[in-house]
Amino acid sequence: MTEFRIGRREVILAATAFAVTPAAKAYAEEEPPIHVVKGRGCECCEAWVDYLREQGFTVTDEVSMGTLLIRFKMDQGIPAKAFSCHTGTVDGYALEGHVPAADIRRLLDERPDAVGLAVPGMPFGSPGMGSADSRDAYDVLLVGRDGSLEVYTSYPAA
Repeated sequence: MTEFRIGRREVILAATAFAVTPAAKAYAEEEPPIHVVKGRGCECCEAWVDYLREQGFTVTDEVSMGTLLIRFKMDQGIPAKAFSCHTGTVDGYALEGHVPAADIRRLLDERPDAVGLAVPGMPFGSPGMGSADSRDAYDVLLVGRDGSLEVYTSYPAA
C-alpha cells in the first residue's frame, strides 16, 4: 500500500491556486451582462467587445445594419449628435460608442437617472480604437432622458 502525504509545499500551492482567482471573473460574476448591437465586419466594434471581455464583463453581441441599427440607437434614447458605430445596453442603460470600462462601472455604481453614456464618433485611443498611450482627447458624455448631453469624464490627449 502506498502512503500519500501532503507536505507544506502542496498546501501552499493549493492555497495559492484558490487565492489567485482572476479579477475579471470576479467582476463578471458581480456585474450585469452587456449586449452590443454592431455593424457587420466592423473591426473597432469587435475590438470594443474584446476589450469589455478583457475587462471582465460578460458580453453578447449581434449584427444589425443601416436603418435597423439607427432605429436601435434611437429606441435606446441616444440622440443623433451622440451616435457612434455600435450601441450596448447594460442593466437599463445604453452605451454608445467606445465607452471605457471604468465609466461603465461608475455608471452602474452611481445609477444616475439617465439614458446612459456616449462617446460620439470614434476618437483615436478610446477603447477599441488604438493605443491609449497615444490617444486624442475625448469626453464620455452622460445622456439625459431629455436627450441632453453633459461631460461625465474627460480623457486628455496622451
